Parts: sequence; structure tokens; C-alpha cells
Amino acid sequence: MIKAEGLTKVFGTDFVSVDNLSFHIKKGEIVGFVGQNGAGKTTTIKMLTGIIKPTKGNIVIDGIDIEKEPIKAKRSVGYIADNPDIFLRLTGAEYVNFIADIYGVSENDRKERMQEMAERFGMEDSLNKQMVSYSHGMRQKMMVIAALVHKPPVWILDEPMTGLDPNAAYELKKMMREHADEGNCVFFSTHVLEVAEKLCDEIIMIKKGKDIYQGTLDNLVETHKNKSLEDIFIEMTTTDK
Repeated sequence: MIKAEGLTKVFGTDFVSVDNLSFHIKKGEIVGFVGQNGAGKTTTIKMLTGIIKPTKGNIVIDGIDIEKEPIKAKRSVGYIADNPDIFLRLTGAEYVNFIADIYGVSENDRKERMQEMAERFGMEDSLNKQMVSYSHGMRQKMMVIAALVHKPPVWILDEPMTGLDPNAAYELKKMMREHADEGNCVFFSTHVLEVAEKLCDEIIMIKKGKDIYQGTLDNLVETHKNKSLEDIFIEMTTTDK
């Protein structure tokens, strides 16, 4: 459902943020995207969602080439950015309705979906309050609700657990698993290895924009016997091997 081939992004004349990255995420999969800060995770996600164009490489979302049919490809994506501080003068409901308008969601569908997700996140009493009054975690919840209001098959999430309280994080993880089990896919970046360990079918690990591992966490641990997941991550992302 997400296919990236030779994905490369160069800023300026010589800063290579993402370097010839290729991967394929299939239906029913939750794939974690891990790496140190500055490894190129957010740049990769912004290319996958069409926010920035790759210097080289191809991206196909749900069978649609994002360069050839960008609007159609983006309609298949639910994107949660790493910063929830946008449109803060709107109420939560106004923001969700704004996003629903963009995607052409019917009045009945958006009302039903907004109410369902607000209940799951404990946000029912906050929908009609301005988001400027929200905590960081509440804003993050509203970003999730808005991003998913059009029921996209492909979820692309940039550090989605940041700022969420334990109950909301648990609920989002449940939603991610439910979504994948329905034959869709989830691709999300995280630096919390315990989340990746418990939730992901596979991980993609990058260092300085390059792919250094793709596969299951079980296989990764098997090749680094007697080491914790944290030790493996630090070793792989900080050494020059």
C-alpha cells in the first residue's frame, strides 16, 4: 500500500537528508520507522505525503503514483504531523469539519465519525472549545480525529504518541491495530522502542538517511543475542559500522 523506491532528498547543494531509501508496506501491516533525531524520518514522511518533492525516487500510495496523480494519492492518506499547534483559533469541531470539507465527507458521516473518535479519546466535552485552550495532548488527539475523519486506507503518522496520556496512547494503538486488521496499513515514526516492539509487524531503521535494517524485531534481536532492544538501537544508530 506504500511503495518507495530509491527515495532521495537533497537540501541545498550537498546535504543529503534521505539517501536512496526503498521499502514496501503491504496491506494488514503496521510498520514502525525508527532512528535518531535528524536521521531523516520526518523528511521521508513529508515526501510520502506529498508535502515536499523527492530529489529522486518514486512513491506509490495505495496503487497511485503520487507524482502523476497527487490529489488522488493524498485522498488515500491520513497524515498526522509531529506538531499539533495549527488552526488554534478554531474549535475542535470546526477544525474537524474543515478537514472533512476538504475530503468531501458527508455531514452524516463526519458527525458520526467525529463523535465516535471523540468518545474514544475522551474529548466529547471539548469539541466546541477553541483549540488554543487545549493542552498539547488534547491538540494531538484532535489532529488524530481530523486526520482520520475521511477513513483513509493508509495512515502515515509522525511521532503520534507524543503528548498523549496513557489512556489516549492505548486507544490510538488499538485503533492502529484495528485499522491494519481490516486490510489497511499504518506507517509511523517513533523513538519509543517499547511501542515499536509491542505494536509493529516490522520496523525500518535508518541512520543518516540510509536504511540500516528492515524486518521484524524478533529477527533483529536474534542477530544480536544477549542484548536489549535499546542496546541494539544505540549500537546500530551511533556506531560507524
